[in-house]
Amino acid sequence: MPNLSALVDTFNDNVIGPDWGNAYGGVTETGGRARVPCTTGYAGYQTAYSWTLTGGGFYVAVVTTPAVSGATQAYASVFVNAPGIGVEAGPQFGYRIGFIINVVTGQLSCTSEAGYYEETPTLLTYSATTHKFLRLTEAAGTVTWATSPDGTTWTTRRTLATPAWVTDSTDQCALDLSAHRNAGTADNAEYDYFNTLSDAAVYIGTAVGSAQTSATANGNFTATATATGSAQADAVLTGIPVFHGTAAGSAQSDAGVVAASNEIPEVADMAAGDWDLYIEQGATFLQNYTMVDDPAFTWAGWSARAQIRTSAHANGQLLLDLTPYLTVDGPAIRLAIPASITTALTRDGRWDLEVVLGPTVVRLLQGKAVISPEVTR
Repeated sequence: MPNLSALVDTFNDNVIGPDWGNAYGGVTETGGRARVPCTTGYAGYQTAYSWTLTGGGFYVAVVTTPAVSGATQAYASVFVNAPGIGVEAGPQFGYRIGFIINVVTGQLSCTSEAGYYEETPTLLTYSATTHKFLRLTEAAGTVTWATSPDGTTWTTRRTLATPAWVTDSTDQCALDLSAHRNAGTADNAEYDYFNTLSDAAVYIGTAVGSAQTSATANGNFTATATATGSAQADAVLTGIPVFHGTAAGSAQSDAGVVAASNEIPEVADMAAGDWDLYIEQGATFLQNYTMVDDPAFTWAGWSARAQIRTSAHANGQLLLDLTPYLTVDGPAIRLAIPASITTALTRDGRWDLEVVLGPTVVRLLQGKAVISPEVTR
């Protein structure tokens, strides 16, 4: 399985996805959230022990925390678990790294545990607003804990030399979103926006072609709930289409009239699709993206632009301007980055892809840019 940075879930289809195959304790996907019961038992949204933290990470929004309601221990937690965590005789018993929101003490703990314990974790006075988003990353031998009110502007809360078990557990870790109390009235913890800030439903279809040459394997695309059209889970796709269907409402109808004038494409009505770039350092990177719109619409005269930055924040550092490596041929956009350029990429970031014609700008895709370090040099 891939790095945890590749796991994305909006929790909007009311079905526990296959990535959370070890979910336990009666968890559900309800109301666009991962809902975890907080009872005297244990419950968690958990992946299989087949993921990797090294060289990547994750972020998630904690949108509901349990109430105290008579408990002396009640919490919501987000952990990466070692493969031996559930076996007392195992070499990594109780090894885990992540966050605990203790609603009894009102503290957020940034912790790295052995035997389910750390003597000196970093403790913060918990704020449901300031600490809504939690992020854990590993890079170049350092684990970093960070929090954010909006998933965009992050504050580092703790750094630590990467524990040995993290690097030793490639494709063996599990991610667990859990909750527990020792007494009181049962309620829930709720999680949302796992590695994505989009609130649109994300569908995955089996695509034809090569992922490197056409970016179509497991192609992600986004469709609004009110739209009709061909955005189906079992669709066979070429490229990464951004779908637009005929929508209800006068505002949408008016937008359609503008699109018919050949000035603004119908895809401008849609939220940008979530698509992460996985760039192998020191290797040539090739992907093709196909724009699907009203057959009467022409993309003649449009150009494309894209950048990778450290974050989407206004102060995000530019890591690579992708625009020189983009070519547009009608509805097809080709991104070709030479190996001599990818060699200089050393850290992950955020990216988006826009098409431009005069004053009109349409964002098509957005997501993470994940760099896989080169070994052979």
